Amino acid sequence: MEIGISTASLFGRYFTEETFEPMREIGAKVAEVFFATHSEYTDDFANIVNEKRGDIKIHSIHALTTQFEPDIFNLNPRTRKDAEAIARNVLSAGNVIGAKYYTFHGAALLKRTKYRYDYDFLSERINNLIDICKEYGIELCYENVHWAHFSRPEFFENLKDRCPSLKTCLDIKQAKQSGIDYTEFLNVMGDRLRTVHLCDYLDDGELAIPGRGVFDFVTLFKRLRDVGFNGACLVEVYTKNYKELSELKDSYEYVLECADKAGVKLDFVG
Repeated sequence: MEIGISTASLFGRYFTEETFEPMREIGAKVAEVFFATHSEYTDDFANIVNEKRGDIKIHSIHALTTQFEPDIFNLNPRTRKDAEAIARNVLSAGNVIGAKYYTFHGAALLKRTKYRYDYDFLSERINNLIDICKEYGIELCYENVHWAHFSRPEFFENLKDRCPSLKTCLDIKQAKQSGIDYTEFLNVMGDRLRTVHLCDYLDDGELAIPGRGVFDFVTLFKRLRDVGFNGACLVEVYTKNYKELSELKDSYEYVLECADKAGVKLDFVG
């Protein structure tokens, strides 16, 4: 298992290519790169990232979801084609920096009415995207997100058999915001899990950096260990959740301590 940080935890304080120096100060050696805009979805930008990241390993990539991912499922084939072209740019950049996984949000829940999912159509589009990802040596990881289609465990349950190559990303804060215990997502994800996003929260549900809230990280790591998880756990918080970089460093070290208490064998840690 690996422990690292998402560049999203530094979003707004540093440009993407600038995040690796503070990561080194923190001690992290594994990262998820959050490409923040279209101008970053290029091989040229990816080469800049490679120059800056040094020996930091890139586990996965993320993109600004709402710019194109929902249109992967658009009924208009021309719209889908344009969305897939953007996805290819993201994936090509991810391939350049050595990422193995693409963290995917998919379509958003835009209506108040109850959604009735056409899983055959959805799985057709997802399998097509999986095939595109494979062209770049990357696997697709569907993330649970409270404002997107995968906001409940049963959504993935209905996709599993239809999309046998689909992997997952478990996000602790998103599970909390969905009002669902993260273990319900963990149970349905099973051996498809490749990435875990770590965040903490207070009794009232307010988000916090790990170590500042009530979430039991030791138990999480024990559960991940027991199911044979061998992917990356990445601290992904909002910059409003801390003031100084030293706080994020303390939080990262707290996560390492929790993993150690859980008896987890770690690779690529500072």
